[in-house]
Amino acid sequence: MKTAIITGASSGLGRELARQIEDVFPDIACYWLIARREDRLESLAISLPGRHTTCLALDLCDPMSFVSLKDRLAEEKPEVSLLVNCAGCGYLGRVGEMDTASQTRMVDLNVRALTAVTNLVLPYMPEGGHILNVSSIASFCPNPRMTVYSSTKAYVSHFTVGLNEELRRRKVSVTAVCPGPMATEFLPLAGITGRSSTFEFLPYCDQVRVAGGALRAAKAGRTIYTPKLLYKFYRLLAKLTPSQLLVKFVKT
Repeated sequence: MKTAIITGASSGLGRELARQIEDVFPDIACYWLIARREDRLESLAISLPGRHTTCLALDLCDPMSFVSLKDRLAEEKPEVSLLVNCAGCGYLGRVGEMDTASQTRMVDLNVRALTAVTNLVLPYMPEGGHILNVSSIASFCPNPRMTVYSSTKAYVSHFTVGLNEELRRRKVSVTAVCPGPMATEFLPLAGITGRSSTFEFLPYCDQVRVAGGALRAAKAGRTIYTPKLLYKFYRLLAKLTPSQLLVKFVKT
């Protein structure tokens, strides 16, 4: 039975991606939903009629979560046609002024967990599989006051491009979606709401459209998917402009 594994599935974009998988990948009948909050995972599972769902309440900042996932994969040996790495976090604040736990949590979840989950799942992914990594427009250029977050998302995008080339011979595609801000719980949890004039100025992306576009991009084998014309232009601008110059204009 073809399986999709979705991390960060309990809310926001991850939840919306899980809801729309059936529209783009109708042959996937089994979903493994991963997040910390089991009650939210079970609520999502109920909203996916006709799908075989498995709720894995794992904190991906805890190294033991990878042991649990490894053991579950070895036991069930799923045919993973789609892996969605959506678990992530971000916090607004300057390095040296924020608490260390918040800074390192971004690295643990956005970088370490994404890498570990991908490494664990790949042996169970057959030819024709797809990996979708959630990055951000913050990956295009370092963002002061979100320096750690933007650095972790730059890793996600670079990891995606490199891994896509590695897996080309296996005919497994890897896609990074790089959306702008969305009206999800990410913004208040990140401490951004009401504290960043930049975020108040930027046009927001609709998470429903982002999810659908990202899944279609993954199915088409695109490496980078950026919603909205403005952010496509920003991505191009970031390629052409020295980061030491552009960073002065992208402060959060």
